[in-house]
Amino acid sequence: MAATTNTATHAPAQLKHGALNRLETLGQSIANIAPTMTPALNISVVAGLAGVGSWIAYLLATIGCVFVGGTISSLAKRHPEAGSYFVYIGRNFGPVAGALAGWAMVLAYITTAVAVLMSEPLFVNNVLGVFGITLGFGAQLFIALLVLALVVMAGYRDIQFSSRMGLVLECISVGIIVVITGLVVGQHGTLVDTTQLNFSKIPFGGVMSAMAFAVFSWVGFESSATLAKESNDPQKNIPYAVIGSPLIVGIFFTIMAYLMVMGMGDNAKAIGGSSSPFADMTNKAGMPWAAGIVYFAAIISAFACALACLNASSRMLYSMGRYQFLHNSMGMVHAKHKTPHMAVYVSGALCLLCILALLPQGFLNGFGLAGTIATYGFVVVYFGVSLASSLDLYKAGLLWPRHWEYLPCTVDFRAQTSHQKALLLVQYRMPARVLKSCCAHGMAHDAG
Repeated sequence: MAATTNTATHAPAQLKHGALNRLETLGQSIANIAPTMTPALNISVVAGLAGVGSWIAYLLATIGCVFVGGTISSLAKRHPEAGSYFVYIGRNFGPVAGALAGWAMVLAYITTAVAVLMSEPLFVNNVLGVFGITLGFGAQLFIALLVLALVVMAGYRDIQFSSRMGLVLECISVGIIVVITGLVVGQHGTLVDTTQLNFSKIPFGGVMSAMAFAVFSWVGFESSATLAKESNDPQKNIPYAVIGSPLIVGIFFTIMAYLMVMGMGDNAKAIGGSSSPFADMTNKAGMPWAAGIVYFAAIISAFACALACLNASSRMLYSMGRYQFLHNSMGMVHAKHKTPHMAVYVSGALCLLCILALLPQGFLNGFGLAGTIATYGFVVVYFGVSLASSLDLYKAGLLWPRHWEYLPCTVDFRAQTSHQKALLLVQYRMPARVLKSCCAHGMAHDAG
């Protein structure tokens, strides 16, 4: 008994299993998307390319991201691991490919965090600009570093707290955006914009070009998959989050793009040439006071996004440390907080180094450069995951067109009588070979 107690006392700490419910898991993905950032800043590039077809660019990008989410969900059900993409790709294409995917995702999450941290001083200046105040370079740098320190502290303390915080902050910021937009559009007296709904006036070439950058508005939606070990039902919660978040947020983006162009009198070029598009819209509506409120919401959203990125990157580093692709200190878990604290510290340090490296470019250009690098990292891994998903299902004998959803198998097919097997084949509508494979992997299609 004494030996057992000693072993338990000195057993390495583990991540807080089952800490996140479905809503909190969804909150990680939504916070990483940072919906408020798009109407506050990101829409400028899309509107500059797509013009009055901006809403179509976001609609098509929504469909694409939902399909990517479906691909990720099929892997998340079968491999609920903290390393997510590192594990998905590594188990199908080998350890080298897995390690490259892991580093690509770490780079993507870190540079996304850097981008939003460098946008924080810009948003603060937009808020203070309402009162005629402009911060100097030193004060802006202090704000960026202060937010980084707060993000590291929150990520170190508790995953449940940080996930809830991210979701609450995003709900508040999105709520503010919706209310202000409603006030602006209310001045028009209608929601019908004949110019945007006239497809003969849509520059579809520009829409296709804009889609590439529009996808940047979603990057990070898949980050909930990195929290599989901490979700209370990862085989259901993770698919719900990686499909639900791009769908929910995509509808928001599409509607906001339509309403903002409408609010600017269909002058999409004015949005495309602005560093503060939402403020321009509220100023045109005779509501200059609203800009400060909106960019305060953007400050909140950027903080939530940076925190979600830090959570995701630290879980990737944690998994790579546990699999010995990195120093084993990355796989350490804090005894009290149950967080990968060393990986959190390293993620914060990498963010700091990137911010300092980008300072000569200025905060606005630094935001653009970091965001561009992040997009490349995400797109490469999305492509790898799409290939890995099909290969993974093929190896398990599950690559059948009608077998999209799987639930835990409650029967042992091999232990049934011939008559019972025949009934099961009718119930599950699968060939015997596939049903045997499903049961062997603890998976089967639930037809009832």
